[in-house]
Amino acid sequence: MKVLLSGNEAIARGFYEAGGKFAAAYPGTPSTEILENMGQYEEIESQWSPNEKVALEIVAGAGLGGIRSLAAMKHVGLNVAADPLFSLSYQGVNAGVVVISADDPSMHSSQNEQDNRWLAKASKIPMLEPSDSCEAKEFVGHALSISEQFDTPVLIRMTTRINHSYSIVELKERKEVSQKPYERKVQKNVLVPVNAKKRRVVVEQRLQETEDYSNTTPLNFIEWGDKNLGIITSGVSYQYAREVFPKASILKLGFTFPLPKKKIKEFANAVQSLYIIEELDPFLEEQIAALGISCVGKEKIPRIGELNPEIIAQAFGVGKKSNTPTLPKELTLPPRPPVLCPGCSHRGIYYVFKKLKLTVPGDIGCYSLGALPPLESMETLLCMGAGFSYAYGMEKALSATHKGKIIGVLGDSTFFHSGIPPLLDIVYNQGKTKLCVLDNNITAMTGHQEHPGTGHSIHGKPSPKIDIEGLCKAIGINRVIVVDPYNIEETTEAIKKEMALDEPSVIIARGPCIIRERIKFNAPYVVDTKACIKCGMCHRVGCPAIEKDEDGKSHINPLLCIGCDVCRQVCKPGAIQKPNKKQ
Repeated sequence: MKVLLSGNEAIARGFYEAGGKFAAAYPGTPSTEILENMGQYEEIESQWSPNEKVALEIVAGAGLGGIRSLAAMKHVGLNVAADPLFSLSYQGVNAGVVVISADDPSMHSSQNEQDNRWLAKASKIPMLEPSDSCEAKEFVGHALSISEQFDTPVLIRMTTRINHSYSIVELKERKEVSQKPYERKVQKNVLVPVNAKKRRVVVEQRLQETEDYSNTTPLNFIEWGDKNLGIITSGVSYQYAREVFPKASILKLGFTFPLPKKKIKEFANAVQSLYIIEELDPFLEEQIAALGISCVGKEKIPRIGELNPEIIAQAFGVGKKSNTPTLPKELTLPPRPPVLCPGCSHRGIYYVFKKLKLTVPGDIGCYSLGALPPLESMETLLCMGAGFSYAYGMEKALSATHKGKIIGVLGDSTFFHSGIPPLLDIVYNQGKTKLCVLDNNITAMTGHQEHPGTGHSIHGKPSPKIDIEGLCKAIGINRVIVVDPYNIEETTEAIKKEMALDEPSVIIARGPCIIRERIKFNAPYVVDTKACIKCGMCHRVGCPAIEKDEDGKSHINPLLCIGCDVCRQVCKPGAIQKPNKKQ
């Protein structure tokens, strides 16, 4: 049966068909849906892990125990998991272990645009790159077989367009794979230096063996056409290259590390001109040029952002009409920056931070929008967990000028991901840092995935709920308070009090994710236009439900307002009222 699947759905299906039995991940766009789709297959035990490092370590353990396993993460997640990845390359596997890295060219939902092909090269493990959903499904099975054949983890490098675009996939029956027996192999699996040195030699031998494999595998193939023009490409760039140069000869690489050097040389010798078409870094180009092969790549193709057929055609001066719709010159659309949802619990806490003129190192989540106007509170965003670490570091540097003015912020899911170690560091080193956990009881930004603090598993079944307050106190934080971010006055006074203390403090701003809980506090609020003085105070909370009428007075859109009461609390003239009051 043939169906349309996204790349993420196809990865899950491929793992199912290949006899996969265990999968773990931490959610992160564009990879999130891989694990969400694993949940539909009863034969696969799947779970959300608190972070990517833990996910990969558990998957590696499951592979060592003899079952085919998979870990999925976005590109920056592989940074978190790099420690076990690099050492797992030395240790090897038992049953197949596949690691999915979902790169994000153009940074649609990421803080950087790194090219994780380099991590495959650096960790010396084989890498596959599918170019559509069909290949994404099939490549999982190939990766598991390669993993077992060469005793190595295998990286499948996806990109946003492959993860989220749909193409036709042929479904097949599941292949049941027997569990491999576990064998105690201390010299292989215990990477103390004396053993690791021996394994280092094995890794280099494996690199040569996998390069030989890459020269013969059907995952790398040539489509002969006009030999005056040869193209070497991989991933989604293959689709674009084929569209722009339909008559060219193309060496399509699906197995991209180690590169098939022999095959590349043979192809290069058979064509007159050679182009390398790839997104982001010159990963292929640098290695091909190092073989002494003359080629053209990044001198024409941009290093930054996603490619598309129009960009490639323009780079090489090929006439191609753009399919992108354009607006008439006289018609321009207003900018539409992202905003927190109407009634979001994060809005009140950021309003208070700005009102108190606090310096707020922040973190990654929906609450990152607290950096944008009109809230403009969050001042840094580096990586998961750094909201707490930055606050401690800034305290060290700015204690003379910012005492009682620095508060680190992160969300509940990020707290479990990587917020606990910096908290330990603050306690151990006797810091006095003030910290805030924005707890909406879910991993909201990536689409409402469960985490250790929600009380539910990936399948929605009850699981132990880790208590953030109790955990903070157990670590050694004596001051742990919970505030209602919808109560502006209470929250303001509580934060003032904590900021004045000469000891570390954790403030938990607890409010539900409105979208997930479908909460409507009250009927939509209304504005008494006679009382409205156009002061704009209500607009400072940044709620999209608050608009302006033709006279510049505030108006509340009843289709968006959920009656959270924050705007009424900041309206000094009292113009914003509950709907049961007279106008």
